[in-house]
Parts: sequence; C-alpha cells; structure tokens
Amino acid sequence: MTKLAKPQAPVSTTNACRMCMPLGACLAFAGMERTLPFLHGSQGCSTYMRRYLISHFNEPLDIASSSFGEASTIFGGEGNLRAGLANVQAVYQPDLIGVATTCLTETIGEDTARLLRQIAGEDGDLPALVFVPTPSFAGTHTDGYQAAIGATIAALAEGGPRGERLALLPGIVSAADLRHLRELVAAFGIEATLLPDYSDTLDGPATADYHKLPPGGTPLEAIRALGRSAAAIALGGLAAPGVKTGATVLEERFATPVMRLPLPIGVRLTDRFLDALGELVVQPSRLLAGGTPAPQEGKPLPESLAAERGRLIDAYVDGHKYLSGKRAVVFGDDDLVVGLAAFLAEIGVQPVVCAGGGRTGKLREAILDAAPELEGRITVLEDTDFERIGAAAEEAAPDLFVGHSKGYHLARRLELPLIRVGLPIHDRLGGQRIAHLGYRGAQQLFDRIVNTLLERAQDASPVGYSYM
Repeated sequence: MTKLAKPQAPVSTTNACRMCMPLGACLAFAGMERTLPFLHGSQGCSTYMRRYLISHFNEPLDIASSSFGEASTIFGGEGNLRAGLANVQAVYQPDLIGVATTCLTETIGEDTARLLRQIAGEDGDLPALVFVPTPSFAGTHTDGYQAAIGATIAALAEGGPRGERLALLPGIVSAADLRHLRELVAAFGIEATLLPDYSDTLDGPATADYHKLPPGGTPLEAIRALGRSAAAIALGGLAAPGVKTGATVLEERFATPVMRLPLPIGVRLTDRFLDALGELVVQPSRLLAGGTPAPQEGKPLPESLAAERGRLIDAYVDGHKYLSGKRAVVFGDDDLVVGLAAFLAEIGVQPVVCAGGGRTGKLREAILDAAPELEGRITVLEDTDFERIGAAAEEAAPDLFVGHSKGYHLARRLELPLIRVGLPIHDRLGGQRIAHLGYRGAQQLFDRIVNTLLERAQDASPVGYSYM
C-alpha cells in the first residue's frame, strides 16, 4: 500500500505548505472583468494578500479593505463595511465587488451576508456584490479560490435553454497556462468560458496609462450565461469538505453535466483532457451523459498539437538517460501535486514524497487515479508544513525538489536543486509565465528538470565537462 503519513498531534506549524483562504478568493476575483476584491477585516490582511500576489505576478493589484480597528472588533464592522463599499464605488466604479471575510470578522461572528443584503437594498448605486466567507482557520488558499468561484456562479449565473458553450473551470495555474487553455479549446473549434481568467489582469502588457481596474478577466455576461452551458470541465478542483466549487454549483443548481479531470500535465493527462474535448465535438451526448472519453473516438488531434505531442515524446527519449531512477519530493497545491506526480512518473523520475497543504483528504486517491503505477511507492503528506516535508525528504534521499518558493530554505539546507513551479514564486522573475499545462508546458518542465540535473552533475564534476 502507498504510505500515507499518520497525522501527528500538532505542536506547531513551521512554514505551512499553503496560504490563507481569503488570498485564494482575491486571486479568483482578480480574474473577473472589472471586479475589485474586497476584504471585510483588518487592513493588514489586504496588505499581506497584495504583497504575496504582486511579488508572484509582478503586476499591481488593488485589494480593498473595511479596515477593522479596535472599536470595530468590539462593536461590529457595519459602519466600516458601508464606508468601504461607498469609497470603492466612488474611486474604482467596478461592475462587481467580490467581498470575502477574514479571521477577525469570522471570529467575532459578524453576519456579513445579512449586512451586504441590507446595504445593497438601501444603496442603489452599488454594483453587483458577491460574498464568500473565507476564514483562514477553516481552509487554505485553494479552498478560498474554489469557494469564490462557486459563490460567483451561485450569485450571477442564470438558467435557461442550454447553449453550445463549454464552461472551463481551471485550478490555480499560471497566466501562461490560462492562455494556453484558451488555445487548446479553440484548436477543437469549441467556444468556452474560462472562469476565472487572470491571464491579462495579472500579466498584461505595459501601457502608457495606469488602469485602476486592468482590462481583461472573464466577462460578467459570460458568467451569467454559465447556467446555460452545454457542459463543464473542471480541471483539478480538490477542495476541503464543505467547500462548494463552481462545478458543484453548476451541477446542483443548473444540472450541468460536469467532467472532472486532473490538471493536464504531461502526455497522458493532456491526452485525457484533449480526448474529452475531441469527444465533446463529435459525440457530445455520450460525454454529457457522463461517459468516459476514449482515445480516437472523438475529433482527431489537430495537426499542430499532434506535432507538439510528438516532439515531447522525442524529448522524453532524448533525456531519459539523465532522469531514469532519479527521486523527487513534490509539494504545493494539491491539484498541481497530482499532475506533477503523474508527469514525473512518466519521465522516469520517482516522486518519493508528495506533499500538499490542502485538507481535502483526497490527495492520495487523486495521485493514484492519475498514476496507478505509484501504488506502494510514495509517501503522501496532507495538511502539512515544511518541518514534516523536510523530515520525510531526509528519509527518502531525493535528488531534487519540485515546488514553489516556500520550499527554498529546505532545498538549500539539504543542498538539493529546486525546480520552481506553482504559486508562490517570490525569488525568481516570471513565475506568472511558467508553463505547466499541455504538451507545451510539459516540454518546458522536462527541459528545465533535465538541464538542472545536468548542471548539478557538471558543477560537481572534478573536470567540469562541457559536453553531454
């Protein structure tokens, strides 16, 4: 059996392998057109979220706050909420305000949902409001991200006769990945609504004028039409029990057929995603009825993608001798860990430790579904921190780490290379442009891994060879 580390009585958390729930909600809202994230809580929380997201995406991001103080903590924050919303409307004039809570307002029991209904009923000048409760003690940033998408669909989506558009709900991926997902769907001639889409709002071009609300994001009209989607594909979407994801809301409220797939990283998981798109074109009734897509039963792989797939497999052959038998520790968001574990296994790298900060209870199951050959060969850590990851890594004797910047100090201590992927990446430029998805993303990851190991061997060589 695959080893699942036994939960230990927590004494403390040392460098948690996750971030806080409202941060994920802010990221999701940042991917919606003319939408401003708003935190009902202290000013420090919004400053922390902005700092973390700005240092990863290298783009300005405004997050409003109701700026709780001592008096608000004791007597309630209704006045702060009213004033904050009015200020946001006057300064930014958004089309949507995404309101999330913080630990402080949740701890004092503030009935934020009731206050927002009351304020919206009294102030006709306010834009649409979406509310999602996101106390950090109840979940992780991935939970907040998924909950914000679910709350937005629940608040805005409208039912009616089914159209022909696909709802595509990605997990937390890079801006480059979001752009590539649009390309993959378009290659099959499918019209899709991607929610959220921060590929422009958090990775836009330089402009002469500063935009308080940057252009881009999923149009609100497209979000309203999601209830009439022909079908939905959720990529990843692992969340803690009780979190209503966008896919769940579409299923329960609009009876939308939903297919849940892992993030398409590597050949086989990308094949699964593209097979689903191909069958959606040729045999939509089978897919919409919950059927499993079968290779070569749908629209053939477009020539450009077939060429990318072929080049990737050729690269696997070229680089296999440098990777075979290597051992890796993988950490990060649960969805990303699943895809990376399957990818590493197919290129000959053994993911000896797979660690996530999520509280889904489904990480091991998802990894083995994506890569059944890993049964009995991996240690899985859930709801973990880097103290436990470090202990597991020392026992597993890996050759490299694959994860985000929060693991840098561990990699430095063990004198092992770190392949930076996911969120957050704070100590390198271009984290928002790292590609993970599709054959193209796998090609870039593969080259980075091989070259990192070659560089390590080269630097350690007494002769410093200059030829592979």
